[in-house]
Amino acid sequence: MITELVLTVDPIIAPSEASADHGSGGVGAIITFQGIVRGLEASEPIAGLDYSAFEAMARHQFALLFETASQRWPITSVRLIHRLGPIAVGEVSLWIQVAGPHRGEAFAACQWLIDQMKAVVPIWKKPYRE
Repeated sequence: MITELVLTVDPIIAPSEASADHGSGGVGAIITFQGIVRGLEASEPIAGLDYSAFEAMARHQFALLFETASQRWPITSVRLIHRLGPIAVGEVSLWIQVAGPHRGEAFAACQWLIDQMKAVVPIWKKPYRE
């Protein structure tokens, strides 16, 4: 399986889906998800979120999650970009792409990765106001 992980302070510009690995001819689905910073946190208006991470451990945890996902589903690639630092409302904080032979498996793997990421990857968010 092909994996790509980027942790960055730069704005996320979604990579082209054409760049996903299709070489084997076995890819039948590419699921892409973008997480957008909402204007409310705990029902209170915010200007954005400030993300921080324990980067070495985050990379380790992501590698474990990618490996587990590849064992659970027949996915061919996972590409994930997570922003760090201050991110304004309306901006993309997370971009993930999962490719696999069938849409159901790719959707399931993508949702599982996002849920597990929130549970075990040491990335924290703190809301900020203007």
